[in-house]
Formats: sequence, C-alpha cells, structure tokens
Amino acid sequence: MSTLVLALAAGAVIGLALGALGGGGSVLAVPALIYLLDFTPAAATTASLIIVTATSATALYAHATSGNVRWKTGAFFAAAGILPAVAAATLAARLPEAVLTAAFAAVAALAALAMFRTPPTDRQPQPVRPARAAGAGAGLGTITGFLGVGGGFLAVPSLVGALGLRMRAAVGTSLLVITVNSLAALAARAGTHTPLHWAVIAPFTGAAILGAWDGKRLAAKISGTTLQRTFAGVLLAVAAFMLADVIR
Repeated sequence: MSTLVLALAAGAVIGLALGALGGGGSVLAVPALIYLLDFTPAAATTASLIIVTATSATALYAHATSGNVRWKTGAFFAAAGILPAVAAATLAARLPEAVLTAAFAAVAALAALAMFRTPPTDRQPQPVRPARAAGAGAGLGTITGFLGVGGGFLAVPSLVGALGLRMRAAVGTSLLVITVNSLAALAARAGTHTPLHWAVIAPFTGAAILGAWDGKRLAAKISGTTLQRTFAGVLLAVAAFMLADVIR
C-alpha cells in the first residue's frame, strides 16, 4: 500500500509540473522511481519513457485544444530527434548503472540552472533556421533516448530560439516533440528485456496524466516564472543528491 501511495503522489507532482511548464516535470520521474520505488536505473529510465509518453500525449491534447501547438514545426523538430533517440536508447541499455545515474544527475543539474533564468518573453516569429533546428532536435532526441526524460526543459528554449515560436506556442509544441521522441526511444528499448513493474507504473502514469490537466489550469493562475524557479530549486537538490549517491 505504501508503494502505491508513493507512486500516486510522485506521479501527481510530475504531471502537475509537466502540464504547467510544458516540460521539465518528467525529469523527476527517474529519481522518483529509483529512490522512492526501488527501481534500478535501467528499469527506471524505461519506465520513465512510458510515463513521459502517456503524460505528454495527454498534455499535448490539452494544449492543442487551446490552439497552442504548431504541428508542422513540431513535426520537423521531432523528426530530427527520432534516430538519435533510438540510438541513444540502445546504448543506454548496455551501460553500467552508475554511469547512467551520474549522467542523469549532470543533465538534471544543467536543466535546473537553465530554469532559473527568466523565460524569454513573447516576440514576433523569426525565420526558421533549418540547420540549427535540426541540431537542436537531434540533441533533444539523444537526451530523451539515453536518460528516459522528455527534455522539455531543452525543447522550449530551442523552439523559441531556433524556430522563433512565441513562448505559449513553444510550450504546446514541445509536448509534440517529447511525445514523438519518447515513443521512438521506448520502441528501441522494447527488446532489452528490462523488467517492467506495471503495478507501480500504471498508477504512477494515471496520477501523472490527471496532474497534467491540473497543471495546465495552475499555469493560468500562477506566474510562470515563480513555478519554473520553484521547480528548478527542487530539481537542483535532487541532482545533488543523486551525484552524491554515485560518488560515495
């Protein structure tokens, strides 16, 4: 029963952050699965992809109904990340657990530091820079496949900077990119025989999906900067804990 409660609570928090921020919340799924629910790093990253895919797809629908998704732009960005996501997922399945944990902690710390910066304000759309967009999409796909995270903390600023989207549209479109990349990485891990504990994954995912809907409503009531920086502080603490755990 305690495991079920922990899964529901963690899923709700992660879904809330994902729905409110358009990404970033899923980066807490892996440490939650490892330290609260006793998953191995390999099993946690695979389970995280399932959770991220389902939650991002749900949040994507919510943002699409509000007209905040640029489908053609998102498809171009996501397509550049599919092959890197598959390749990185295949590689991650063969690496030692300590390496995966340390890599995750490093990326989480970088994500937290990036979130402390003030988000860019809405501006007029700029011409698309195909080379830069393809590079950013490939990098995002690599991180998604390797670490089992959606990478929304990278997708949103990339969509603003490389493709000139306004902030609200970047948040919605990032969820399309995350969903596609997560599906590709999950497909690559399908043959790795990593154990999947559905008794934990299912309630975790269900709570995250419900949380994502509430997160979108929360974003309309609380300053995006306040939400983002609060989450960044939590994420930085988690990253420091994971790194210390690998070192000791």
